[in-house]
Amino acid sequence: MADAVKNDGHTANTRFKPGNPGRPRGARNRSTLALEALLDGEAGEITRKAIELAKEGDITAIRLCLDRIAPARKDRPVVFELPAIETTADLPKATNALLRAVASGELTPSEASDIGKAVDAHVRAIELTDVQARLARLENLGK
Repeated sequence: MADAVKNDGHTANTRFKPGNPGRPRGARNRSTLALEALLDGEAGEITRKAIELAKEGDITAIRLCLDRIAPARKDRPVVFELPAIETTADLPKATNALLRAVASGELTPSEASDIGKAVDAHVRAIELTDVQARLARLENLGK
């Protein structure tokens, strides 16, 4: 049932419409705007106070200051030599290299997982290319 009855008796189309009907990209919500208005002109003084508290040993202020100076790293480049994967037969060499790197501590398990996802996507691309080539050969035989 694609149409629903509104309170005023008219029907409204409730089917999914393409696109994002929500907030425009980059728009900020009211609470963010209100907070910015409250802090306008006060940021310098608040920052100085946080630094003073950190210098006095306030652990929360220290953590706040350090998080701004050296934020936690979300991602990092990984230097890792992965064997070439040109066919699906090369996949076991690549996964073996990943497992050895995790076992030796060269890669974290999450880094290896991320690399494994990239390897998987590459292997799917190889398989798709192979299927397309086989299909083209079969189509040419039928002509």
